[in-house]
Amino acid sequence: MSAPGLWCVVPAAGRGTRVGGDCPKQYLPLAGRPLIAHTLERLAAHPRITGLLVALAAGDAYWSGIDTLNGKPVLTAVGGAERSDSVLAGIDALPASVGADAFVLVHDAARPCVRLADIGRLVELAGATDGGLLGAPLRDTLKRADAAGRSALTEPRELRWRAFTPQIFRRGQLAAALREAARHGVNVSDEAMAMERAGFAPLLVEGAEDNIKVTTTADFALAEYLLSRTT
Repeated sequence: MSAPGLWCVVPAAGRGTRVGGDCPKQYLPLAGRPLIAHTLERLAAHPRITGLLVALAAGDAYWSGIDTLNGKPVLTAVGGAERSDSVLAGIDALPASVGADAFVLVHDAARPCVRLADIGRLVELAGATDGGLLGAPLRDTLKRADAAGRSALTEPRELRWRAFTPQIFRRGQLAAALREAARHGVNVSDEAMAMERAGFAPLLVEGAEDNIKVTTTADFALAEYLLSRTT
């Protein structure tokens, strides 16, 4: 029996203020096309991904209106002020055929270089547990700064990881965890944080460190370079 397909929620309602300008970061050109187009096409190329749900800002005038990619449906929902609001809106807007126990992926719109092999490894390993996320062990020396921006302390790096996306969790459990965090006024920075608060221990699956999040202007040049060398 073939493995079940997965839907992927892509929060894309933010503006990416660190890049500057009026156009939201996810629509700025990368290798001649909008950043988000590269991300969505990379996700749609994975054989386990059945469909994409993109959470957009209300009144988004930049969205291209695409409704299929690689023969897979692309749906949209109105996101919220925070990333977690957009993820929850996307989860709630998934088709009814996606049951509460079904696993759902969440991936940043600004991570166009994720490797298909890493998505597959995440699905295989974390999908056998209560869910998890791609990441990489911290390899650099970690410093704590003081208020003046000087190095005040060297922190241990053992057991520290950088968190990436995609992240994968069961639809019902993730929705409940996000709602509970919001009820307590906690702005979770990723899905794993919400699940940790709910008592879960998400599996960390090591992925390639070139799965960068495009955040600054300089990142666009690096992402363009990586896109031509990753699949």
